[in-house]
Amino acid sequence: MIDLRYVKKLIEMLDGSSVDSIEISSDKGMKLRISKTPQQRGTVQMAAPVSMPPMMAPVPSGVGRPTPSEGLSTIVESRDEGARSEAPKAKGLEIKSPMVGTFYASPEPGAKAYATVGQRISKGQIVCIIEAMKIMNEIESEYDGVITEVLAQDAHPVEYGQVLFRIDPNG
Repeated sequence: MIDLRYVKKLIEMLDGSSVDSIEISSDKGMKLRISKTPQQRGTVQMAAPVSMPPMMAPVPSGVGRPTPSEGLSTIVESRDEGARSEAPKAKGLEIKSPMVGTFYASPEPGAKAYATVGQRISKGQIVCIIEAMKIMNEIESEYDGVITEVLAQDAHPVEYGQVLFRIDPNG
């Protein structure tokens, strides 16, 4: 169970920072998301178990930061004009980065990648690692299917909400 004093402290810390939202998961599968976006200001949402790594990584200043009248979904849409024009062409489900950090396709240099194009993956299967603040966070697939695209480069930075993989659920 998540300690409510801890949650209140996180809300206070988030309120006084430039970070827009925080997502935390407990060992027992409980997920906690705290966000400053207008429709969720000061609220705490708890959802069904979804395996997401604990993190508290700041979003770089000036990168897709919403104004008070914008929501979090606007960040992803307005991040890159080029990506917006490609979005209608892209087919399949997307696995997006849940945090800012460095993308690693394999558990260690020289090792086989967790997920490659053409590989069938299952929901909950590890597809990559994102290093944030010297912590290696295993990212799990939210879907079953076949990977059609790997959009992040190994050992390169990724941003919150950046599409890492595209998956064909019917493949």
